[in-house]
Amino acid sequence: MHLKLVLLAFFSLLPLTNPVDLSRVRTAYVEASGNERATITLNNDLVSVAKTDNKTLVAFKGAVTTMMAKYAKGMKEKKTFFKEGAELLEFAIAAEPDNVEIRCIRLSVQENVPKITGYTKNIEEDKQFIIENFNTIPNKNSKDFVKGYISRSEAFNESERQLLQGS
Repeated sequence: MHLKLVLLAFFSLLPLTNPVDLSRVRTAYVEASGNERATITLNNDLVSVAKTDNKTLVAFKGAVTTMMAKYAKGMKEKKTFFKEGAELLEFAIAAEPDNVEIRCIRLSVQENVPKITGYTKNIEEDKQFIIENFNTIPNKNSKDFVKGYISRSEAFNESERQLLQGS
């Protein structure tokens, strides 16, 4: 009984905030693109992220979950990963529709999924939103992530990249 009280006291003193570091997630997300081991590692790191957490983390969790579909064994498992990931991503967008980084995360998913998924309808909308709102991104790490994605994305042409590079 005494041990239970000690453990209860110990766990109640642990912080209730999510220990996942957003800047590390941004870096790991870029590394996970096309890399099975990095995708699985990042997916495991984001397991504890819940809908009540930072919505950008929720968006990253959704994106990585959709990426897990690529490495799933059966069609049912692939569909489950993809559907769950897309739902998390759409939840994050609905919660913070003006968040440029979350829109960029959705663009990165929609630009890279097979067209057969049907999850490509927001590419032009998100691209336009990013172009129009890029300068409103308040966080330097977030802005650097979005700028890095734009530089690699086929959705943006060279003149659009140049327009945003000076920002």
